[in-house]
Amino acid sequence: MDAEREAIPDDIAALKEALALERAKALEIAAELAVARAKASEDSALIAQQQLRIAKLERQIYGQRSERSSRLIDQLALTFEELQADATEDELAAERAASYPLPLR
Repeated sequence: MDAEREAIPDDIAALKEALALERAKALEIAAELAVARAKASEDSALIAQQQLRIAKLERQIYGQRSERSSRLIDQLALTFEELQADATEDELAAERAASYPLPLR
């Protein structure tokens, strides 16, 4: 604890500069997190799209087995649309986070 106190400057200007640096780091980390979330959402949407494609191809190859398979394809399509919308929202959030102006040092 004493080492931490010694590392913290006593004058106001140095404290303001340290605070500005920490805020800039926090904004940078938030932007990186938003980009990672956007990528994860995009990947989830791609997986749902591929599952939908597989289900449709299986139905094409093996024929309509039951009403259940039709409902499953409809549910997969709905899930894909929702994930695609989420991915778009996350991508916009990542763009906004990346465009925050960093404080001058």
